[in-house]
Amino acid sequence: MLDIKWIRDNPAKLDEALEKRGAPPAAMDIIKLDERRRDHLKILQDLQNRRNDASKAIGKAKGSGDNEQAEALIEEVGKIKAEIQDGEETERRIDADLQDVLARIPNVPLDDVPTGADEADNVEIRKVGERPRLNSAKEHFELGEALGMMEFEQAAKISGARFTILKGPLARLERALGQFMLDLHTGEHGYEETAVPLLVRDEALFGTNQLPKFAEDLFQTTEGRWMIPTAEVPLTNLVRERTLDAAELPIRVTALTPCFRSEAGAAGRDQRGMLRQHQFYKVELVSITDADSSIAEHERMTACAEEVLKRLGLAYRVVTLCTGDMGFGARKTYDIEVWLPGQGTYREISSCSVCGDFQARRMNARYKVAGEKAQRFVHTLNGSGVALGRALIAVMENYQNADGSITVPEVLRPYMGGLETITAA
Repeated sequence: MLDIKWIRDNPAKLDEALEKRGAPPAAMDIIKLDERRRDHLKILQDLQNRRNDASKAIGKAKGSGDNEQAEALIEEVGKIKAEIQDGEETERRIDADLQDVLARIPNVPLDDVPTGADEADNVEIRKVGERPRLNSAKEHFELGEALGMMEFEQAAKISGARFTILKGPLARLERALGQFMLDLHTGEHGYEETAVPLLVRDEALFGTNQLPKFAEDLFQTTEGRWMIPTAEVPLTNLVRERTLDAAELPIRVTALTPCFRSEAGAAGRDQRGMLRQHQFYKVELVSITDADSSIAEHERMTACAEEVLKRLGLAYRVVTLCTGDMGFGARKTYDIEVWLPGQGTYREISSCSVCGDFQARRMNARYKVAGEKAQRFVHTLNGSGVALGRALIAVMENYQNADGSITVPEVLRPYMGGLETITAA
């Protein structure tokens, strides 16, 4: 959420940022609503002053024996109290309207984010690794079904479309990828492994800006809790409604969790295979920093995610998302796209974003600097470190052999009981 004071002071900058994101201007409507709130607060303050003055006058009137004047003042105080109660209800409605409007305004992109409408305007920063030379590359679902270790029809009978059943060594390979990533991020990158709830309340999703705008992308239980779309939600909310000491920062946490997404806007996209699923596993990275460190932390986090692909020997590229393709709460986002020989293209496997204090304002997460009276909002960052399903796809397609078997990357073999090649049973 943006700071209303910043919006008042910088209306043109907000509208310029919204235009870059392909959204209509909103600054003047927000400022008018805020002025209405401020004017109403002034009316309430005047009423409270009148009530206080009249209350004091009652005592004086009684002290002087002027009972008629005292009764008139008591009646006046009663009327003022009723006006204040009505005014406070109006204040709550105005506040709710203002908060709702602010909650739907996206974050302001950093100055170096490229302006564009969609993914076609994203800017490639670098390519890393050599793409394998394969005479006839198959897609992951062809490989998995031929091995007898990947089932889509049976998954559909159980749960519907966009679910997959993995069996045998392929199921273990996915598990191995998760264990490898956690060991790397905790052992070498300084993240603390954290086990988090998979069901969260409205407030948690509001804090990480999935609510109210993106409710249709989520699954909700009958009792009102939500299944997490990513571990970013519980991990970032670890600092909600807290005031930290600056010396505690940065906080770096990671979790391997299932993630649940409705894929409401993905009709007709990636229907074959397991590229776009309602349920998938992901290792998430979250950092909580001070205001001065978040940009450098963004580069660090991206490097941590890249290291996963380097250790797996997978070719990839890093792109900066343009303003029109960037997430709602991000100020800047790097996407890491892994090479998939079966599709003959790069596909996103990680997205690393710096959010500034946007989420912290929604969570009321602050920190204090020694010697300073005022508190500051923390800065939050999140990134995939990385998505297991897509990493599994990438390993299968890049390490496929002509006979349909899959070579296990060397770094994963300790997690696979020393298995070097996955073959049909």
